[in-house]
Amino acid sequence: MALVFTALADSGCAMLLGAAKSAAVAGNGQSLWRQLNVTQCFSMMLISVGLYGFGMSLNDIIDRRRDQLISPNRPLPSGRIGVKTAHVVCTLLILMALFGGETYSDVVPNCALSLVLVFFTAGLITFYDFAAKYLVAPGLLSLGLIRFFHATIAAPGLPVLWHPLFLLNHVTIVSTVAYHWEQKRPALRPVHWWSVFLGLVGLNVFAVGLVWWRRHARNPELPLDQILTLGPQLFIPLIAAGVFVGLGIWIRYRNANPRDAGQTLMLAGLLWLIVYDAVFAAGFGGAAAGLAVLALLPAAYLSVLAMRAWSRVMLLSQRPQFKRVET
Repeated sequence: MALVFTALADSGCAMLLGAAKSAAVAGNGQSLWRQLNVTQCFSMMLISVGLYGFGMSLNDIIDRRRDQLISPNRPLPSGRIGVKTAHVVCTLLILMALFGGETYSDVVPNCALSLVLVFFTAGLITFYDFAAKYLVAPGLLSLGLIRFFHATIAAPGLPVLWHPLFLLNHVTIVSTVAYHWEQKRPALRPVHWWSVFLGLVGLNVFAVGLVWWRRHARNPELPLDQILTLGPQLFIPLIAAGVFVGLGIWIRYRNANPRDAGQTLMLAGLLWLIVYDAVFAAGFGGAAAGLAVLALLPAAYLSVLAMRAWSRVMLLSQRPQFKRVET
């Protein structure tokens, strides 16, 4: 749950990009900050925290019997949290997200689609937790799609299409490589690699084509670079992607155990989403917007460290498990 800051960064960046576009349309040198209000920001926070927590809690509820065998110290199998309590928490979290979506759709102009996207993203999360994660390639693609649609809730008009597309591709690729390094089952076969690759290509082509078709139909005279928001600002996210590739290589060779490397890569990959959010916010909204998003990176990392320390404390409080040694 500490990584909820990555979801907040994704939605916050999308909200800032939408505000920057609204400020540009309004003209008169208006600041993007004037396009935002407290209710809007609070509603988006409820959406992000609600959806992220809903996905995490639902996953733990579904996996509780398996966790009894492989992770008995987790809250549900250890008995620290009851199953009924977990269902209540899960329900409250999704209701929080839906309430935030309703409020956001009401207070933000041209965002009536936001509530629909909250429902759709929640459905995609449910599909992943119940089925897709057992189907390998569909599960890996679903993880990327969840990030994509979550980022579009704040700005359904996709003011900068490349932002949610970067999230989609990054999460899918990192999840696939980490899955392989951690040697999860079923093992990745060539058909899985090709399915993920072709699926990503198809999703990217479809998204770009759909945005081009809709905007070109509205204004046939609009040049391609404006339709697809092509510009020098995109070089920085590309550089950030290259830096992460180098970081991934370093993680692999620093860890002799591939399982440890996979877990480290997954954590670093999720935290790196905030870097993408920050560079997109800075490129299209200004340095202040980028710094505001980047501030979530140390908060996320410190939260991860704090929750790991708390987990170790809780582990000490558990009754020891004894096994008879056969001689």
